[in-house]
Amino acid sequence: MPEITLLGTGGMLPLKNRYLTSLYFEHDGKALLIDCGEGTQVAFAQHGLKLSRIEAIFITHLHADHVTGLPGLLLSLGNTGREKCLPVYCGVSAVMTIRHLLFVAGGLPYDVQIIPINEKKPQTFPFPEIDPLLCVRTLPLQHRAPCLGYQIELGKKPEFLPEQAKALNVPVQFYRTLHAGEDVWLPDGRFIRASQVTGPPREPLRITYTTDTLPIPAIAEFAGNSDLFVCEGMWGDESKKDSMNEKGHMLMQDACRLAVRAKAKRLWLTHYSPAEKSPEDYAEALGTIFPEVVISRDGEHLTLK
Repeated sequence: MPEITLLGTGGMLPLKNRYLTSLYFEHDGKALLIDCGEGTQVAFAQHGLKLSRIEAIFITHLHADHVTGLPGLLLSLGNTGREKCLPVYCGVSAVMTIRHLLFVAGGLPYDVQIIPINEKKPQTFPFPEIDPLLCVRTLPLQHRAPCLGYQIELGKKPEFLPEQAKALNVPVQFYRTLHAGEDVWLPDGRFIRASQVTGPPREPLRITYTTDTLPIPAIAEFAGNSDLFVCEGMWGDESKKDSMNEKGHMLMQDACRLAVRAKAKRLWLTHYSPAEKSPEDYAEALGTIFPEVVISRDGEHLTLK
């Protein structure tokens, strides 16, 4: 089952009680990390997570609060005994800067492969090494710098129906293969299709992460039916909307409205302004827009089923 942890919830600069926003996704002992600002490796230790499980890192954009923790984290990852190549995904315009950042992380015992992402159109990256049904999708956002939103999608196998398998006299040793979606020949010469002993297709799990962007309509479509929608909300004071929009950011209320349009199951707010000391003060008002909103705190955690 996927485990999701919000390592930090801050924007711009880390505070003593609020690290910079970063999302950790773990499934079957392997993990993906989105964004890596200053102090991210410290947040790992604070929340009891394992650097060694990271299979890939995704960077939304080049602003310091999303990327400057990368060299230190890579060095610490090297101390875990890692030897396998680590892919780092980032927008095309960020590739050269990421390479320069790696200069201060020289001597790593593993290779780092920088994989450029198209910043003008969505892309999909499968991750069969984690799960054959797992992929990461991208969405170009609208910020002062080229910025990407990410969606982690994990497909669900159809439910196995043992009573139907028993009715067909299928030996138990074939159950796992059929549940995996593979058809089988039985020793008695019969051919059994997986669809004969499994239920209908199920909706995949979706975790959508968008921050440092204007509340563009494309986000609602991208986050459609997300089990978890993680979205920036720098301020809860609606009088700051114009100034936030000028800087390519959104308010908590904007995030809630996007969640409504997306029909998301739950919303975690993140990327609070360092001057926004008590985002929980807006909980009641935000709940009238989207009842399943969570005023996230560092270490916010969820297990999805």
